[in-house]
Amino acid sequence: MRARRWLPAVGLALGAAAPALAADDEVRFGGFAQSETAYTYSGDEHWSKFRNLLGVNAEGAFNESLSWKFSGWAYYDPVYDSSDYYPADVREDQRHEVLLRETYADLSAGDWDFRFGRQNIVWGEMVGLFFADVVSARDLREFVAQDFDRIRIPQWAARAEYFKEDMHAEFVWIPKMSYDEIGKPGDCFHCGADFYPYPPQIPGFGYRVGQESKPNGGSDDMAYGLRLSYLLNGWDVSGFYYRSMDAAPAFSRQIVLESSGPTLLYTPDHQRIQQWGTTFAKDLDGVVFRGEAIYTQGRRFDVLRLSDADGLEAKNYLDYVLSLDYSLENDARLNLQAFQRYYVQYDQAMIPDRLESGVSVYYSTKAWDNRLEPEITLIHSLNRNDWMLRPRLTWNISQDLKASFGVDVFHGPPEGLFGRYTDADRVYGELRYSF
Repeated sequence: MRARRWLPAVGLALGAAAPALAADDEVRFGGFAQSETAYTYSGDEHWSKFRNLLGVNAEGAFNESLSWKFSGWAYYDPVYDSSDYYPADVREDQRHEVLLRETYADLSAGDWDFRFGRQNIVWGEMVGLFFADVVSARDLREFVAQDFDRIRIPQWAARAEYFKEDMHAEFVWIPKMSYDEIGKPGDCFHCGADFYPYPPQIPGFGYRVGQESKPNGGSDDMAYGLRLSYLLNGWDVSGFYYRSMDAAPAFSRQIVLESSGPTLLYTPDHQRIQQWGTTFAKDLDGVVFRGEAIYTQGRRFDVLRLSDADGLEAKNYLDYVLSLDYSLENDARLNLQAFQRYYVQYDQAMIPDRLESGVSVYYSTKAWDNRLEPEITLIHSLNRNDWMLRPRLTWNISQDLKASFGVDVFHGPPEGLFGRYTDADRVYGELRYSF
């Protein structure tokens, strides 16, 4: 795809940037080897990660109009072999995996560009949370406590882009969707994966989460969308429509009688939603001002009312976020965000308030000839004392080798976005070699 000044820059999925290939260039190879370790120190202390990850990529061109890319990851984590802290379903899910990442063919034809294959389609650019980035599926087995290029799961898609002066149109068709990876629940409340998004527990009832029910990929499960962008007087403005199965599961509830008594049986499943959105961005004398707004129709939410047949209510709601991004001295960066969610349709039995508000702060800088890069992220609810704090230090040992150290802290009430993971606070380290 051609680089356009108003398009988000999407790097290689494997983190090793490379220039576009000319038609007579040979195939280019790259990748990385990375080792990650984490120790959870709140709740039941335990080693929670020792992942060893290998990523490889290759890209080339058949001619000036047709090019291709392949990328894949494979990892093994011995924590899930050497310890019985986690139940069997969690160990099986997170012990090892082979992943096909961005792998596609690009075709250029005049004002049109086409991409076919497994690809990231990025429509939003906010820090720390997802708003207008509605097409991507997400790997949430570590919640949002990792880089977005690790969280995003590429979609199998056909994408057509049309460029005309300051206008850009994008058409997306996804015949078989990828869905969020949320981990495994174990066989009781909060005894599964560290970041499993457990539905609510109700006093007086047993609790069990069943097998996730994912769509079979038939014609009724396809996704499609349209995005239009325009550059006007320095304002990069876009609008989009996207219709899909919900990549995030809702937890359908049944009350069943078991030998231990009445039990809440939850089944994660997916139904169809629609989303309309807009984004804008402008550089204001070195400060980038961004905004995103997304109206979602038909997403289902938990309700605590026992008389509700499945414990879910489909609601329409509006998300919106404003961001200021400052470039400071010493290659420092400061990002400030304010965001809200307003439920157009609301039920008093829902867990969140009708209007949910929050703010975030991100700051990074460089020191010691750019070898050290400290950064910190704070995301905080304004409705309750619910927050996530992520300080991190990266040491660029050489051009190809770097080490990172950090802490992930979650605090809040059990029903909070971050407070539900208050027993998952952890320290971690990473060592990465790029080739």
